[in-house]
Amino acid sequence: MSQVTQLIALRHGETAWNAAQRIQGQIDEPLNDTGRWQAERLAQALLDAGVQHIYSSDLQRAADTAAAFARVSGLPVTLDTALRERHFGAWQGHGYDALLTLWPDQAAAWRRRDPDFAPPGGETLACFHARSVAACQQLCDRHPGQVLAVFAHGGVLDCLYRAATHQPLQAQRSWDTGNARINRLLYTGQGFTLVGWNDDAHLQGG
Repeated sequence: MSQVTQLIALRHGETAWNAAQRIQGQIDEPLNDTGRWQAERLAQALLDAGVQHIYSSDLQRAADTAAAFARVSGLPVTLDTALRERHFGAWQGHGYDALLTLWPDQAAAWRRRDPDFAPPGGETLACFHARSVAACQQLCDRHPGQVLAVFAHGGVLDCLYRAATHQPLQAQRSWDTGNARINRLLYTGQGFTLVGWNDDAHLQGG
């Protein structure tokens, strides 16, 4: 019988580009003041979760969120480029509204979640989903029966949610992937199942 691995999947804290609704993709934006506060609150909330290993995207907004937890837990952080956000190519740095003006036909393909569409110089949704899910599966396979904290990005979390709930790539998102929320999944050799999603109790108040 396969051992059950607990995966705590976490999006980085807020950045200025999150707040401005600009596409970050793999541009290396830092946390803003709100994001740093969120990272500290998240770190405290994870202390009793029994985490044994910390993994993070190497993009600084995720790595710095992971570092806040590493400081209080005493665990090292292992960076993994496979946990990066989707590469949006020429769209990176643009606001969402600008896409409709600059690339109207391509923006329509993106909005209808065409799995084979890639922004100019970017990554298709199908390739991004395969990369994200495989990266998390490999981490879980490396630590059977243990508890992992994985710090990544909204797109990566969306891929995990779909994998755990068997949602097709084309389905419009009806779930949140908020900054610094806590998302819990279980993994066996048969795949992921969902335990809890978008828990933000630690971000309420003060």
